[in-house]
Amino acid sequence: MTAYVPDAERGLRRVFVRDLTVEARLGVLPKEVVPQRVVIGIELLVRDESAPAGVGPDRLERVVDYGAAAEKARLVATTGHTRLAETLAERIAVACLEDSRVVSARVTVEKPDILPHVGAVGVSVERRRN
Repeated sequence: MTAYVPDAERGLRRVFVRDLTVEARLGVLPKEVVPQRVVIGIELLVRDESAPAGVGPDRLERVVDYGAAAEKARLVATTGHTRLAETLAERIAVACLEDSRVVSARVTVEKPDILPHVGAVGVSVERRRN
């Protein structure tokens, strides 16, 4: 499993989105056909052309935009009904890999309101560029 920490020698930076909360139709139970609260976490390892010792130009187009990653995840999560949290996490990870600078994506999908007396249930998946 890949360590999701910046690595200057390998030319990688870490981009993340924490606690993206959406209302999504997710699950196999009859009560899950209506939207429920879903919390998404995204961690990306991204090529850092300024590593190991430089500072890149202060321009948005040189970096992976975490706002765009969050919006992409929101769109994937809120479009239609997905039966499995695993499938939703995989779809979000693959969508993040559409940016050629993303080397790998780790996505966590949590359902905080599904089991009584439990903070959340969910899954984490990782997808990597070949």
